[in-house]
Amino acid sequence: MQIRTFKQSDTEDVVKLWTTCGLTRPWNNPYLDIQRKLEVDPQWFVVGEVDGKTMASAMFGYEGHRGWVNYLAVSPEYQRRGYAKQLMQYGENLLLAVGCPKLNLQVRDTNTEALGFYAALGYKIDAAVSLGKRLIADE
Repeated sequence: MQIRTFKQSDTEDVVKLWTTCGLTRPWNNPYLDIQRKLEVDPQWFVVGEVDGKTMASAMFGYEGHRGWVNYLAVSPEYQRRGYAKQLMQYGENLLLAVGCPKLNLQVRDTNTEALGFYAALGYKIDAAVSLGKRLIADE
């Protein structure tokens, strides 16, 4: 897999990937999420390609305290080949290079497959509750 920075021309492929992988929700407009990321550290929004086909994505971020990963996705026909692990290693290296001490992520508690994947990479459930407040409604 070749990992490269997202380009605007990847938009439709990435939204389709996220939809196929069950990452989209009605209250999060994926097109707005892409535009927002392109305004903040766009070089940390990456896609994975195999034979010229966009088949994976991840958005990494760091605000000076914790790193984050969002929209990590690998197309179902490419899963279980180590591509998600490669993306996570890529992101961890990006964050380490800027001195980020910890990487956080959120997984729906019903997604046991993803929870197992992250556990195998050394991620643990934090003794914390994730809270959120919508400041701008996506319409």
